[in-house]
Amino acid sequence: MTLYEDLKWRGLIKDITSPDLERKLNEEKLTFYIGTDPTADSMHIGHYSSFLISKRLAKYGHHPLLLVGGATGRIGDPKPTSEREMKTIEEINHNVECLAKQAKEIFGFEIVNNYDWSKDINFMDFLRDYGKYFNINYMLDKDIIRRRLETGITYTEFSYMIMQAMDFLYLFEHKNCTLQVAGSDQWGNITAGVDLIKKKTGKEAYGFTMPLVLDSNGNKFGKTEGNALWLDKEKTSPYELYQYLINTDDSTVIDYLKKLTFLTKEEIESIAKEQEEHPETRIAQKELAKQIITDIHGESEYLHAKEVSESLFTGKVANLTDQEIATVFKGVPTFAYQNIPLIDLLVENKIASSKREAREFLSANAITVNGEVIQDENYILEDKKYNIIRRGKKKYFLIEKDL
Repeated sequence: MTLYEDLKWRGLIKDITSPDLERKLNEEKLTFYIGTDPTADSMHIGHYSSFLISKRLAKYGHHPLLLVGGATGRIGDPKPTSEREMKTIEEINHNVECLAKQAKEIFGFEIVNNYDWSKDINFMDFLRDYGKYFNINYMLDKDIIRRRLETGITYTEFSYMIMQAMDFLYLFEHKNCTLQVAGSDQWGNITAGVDLIKKKTGKEAYGFTMPLVLDSNGNKFGKTEGNALWLDKEKTSPYELYQYLINTDDSTVIDYLKKLTFLTKEEIESIAKEQEEHPETRIAQKELAKQIITDIHGESEYLHAKEVSESLFTGKVANLTDQEIATVFKGVPTFAYQNIPLIDLLVENKIASSKREAREFLSANAITVNGEVIQDENYILEDKKYNIIRRGKKKYFLIEKDL
């Protein structure tokens, strides 16, 4: 397949500004950019799904620029329903530094910051050199603006489109950047940039959008939606990412393999066939977790996340470190350590409803402590930071000292 055919097969092209783009992607070496604003100090899986396009196009000889919006982040792009909370300059600068470092580590391409070329433009120059090229009716017709007219939109948000168009113009003139790539919610901003370049220089620039990658509930990945999976492993551990990916719904997992991995068409079709014939193996989910975590954090982190997950699944938790336990058992019922017989501990913490039920659990080998089956009702937990009690096959409880 050509590059364009591969992108279409993966479902990575939604809208294009010109039919000429297919030939240019296949036959030329373009400089292109994709950007993000510093709304947090880490990217999340939504950014990853978009920024992967930089690696795909680079494999075919195109040159990526990864833009971190130190200037546009001061403004905030219009959200569909309300104005974005404005962050302090200190927060923005911190986030820019973190995102630039992270983007460099994960994607490895040239990083640019639009604050560098925006900071010295004064208000009169902004209006004379850029504002005069934007017809208000043209701006009102953009989807994101149109949706906000009912609830109201500030002049600051309204100006965001011009600022993003200025970015494209600057990179076009100073970096020979002729292509912008973004998620489908940025279509209006991309076309504004293409039009500004045409009006100011008389030359052609291009853009295309990718469909947003949605979770199984139809929501886009992002912190606004409350379902962020951070690329910073201190915010979302490789284990947590592994657990999310390994539990991907069957209805979306093949689509994720196409959009979020570099597996070939033949490899993905083979996995899809095996998944359909033997869904219990969850081969597609396992491959998805392997590919994404290895790409973001490296093979050793993937193998460690897999090992921890398998330890939990089999109940062999004795070798987990305190840090791993804190991560793995985040959110499970947690109780304070007590130096009392196990039967009393089970009842007092409602792990069993009564001593009679507790004895039934113990005699049926249904209670394990730190991975070992315990039948002795007078057993005393070890005096340590964490003890892990499992009732049955899946119900876990954490006993924490100095809770």
